[in-house]
Amino acid sequence: MRAIEDFTLKELIPQRPPFVMIDRLVSCDLVTTVTEFEIRKDNVFVVEGRFSASGLMENMAQTCAARIGYINLCKGEKVKIGVIGAVSSFEVLRTPIVGENIITTVEVIEELFQITLAKTVIRCGEETIAQANMKIALMKIDSQD
Repeated sequence: MRAIEDFTLKELIPQRPPFVMIDRLVSCDLVTTVTEFEIRKDNVFVVEGRFSASGLMENMAQTCAARIGYINLCKGEKVKIGVIGAVSSFEVLRTPIVGENIITTVEVIEELFQITLAKTVIRCGEETIAQANMKIALMKIDSQD
């Protein structure tokens, strides 16, 4: 696979500001993907100084999207759009505050045809603050600029 630094976030995910909920793809292989994100006060999901549960869910989904984008680009293909087919066991232990950095890990549990089942975990430092299982369906639609 090509180096992560070879790609910009704009190439990897279909979302555009102000709706980008990851800052950097840290690592990615066929099983595990890791992203970082700093909670900023002007973020659309920040309410009363805290990043909402909806923002945490979107961060998980965008980490999955970054994985799909990276793998597609490494194969020399166009980035495909993925949609959330289902979410289960979504648990928010606490919401992060402005200024905190979150690390999101997506671990693929199973892939079958165009469906991926993944476990997602968000941490602040060593503390797990949210987790969920997500089912992502890969569409036959290319991401567009």
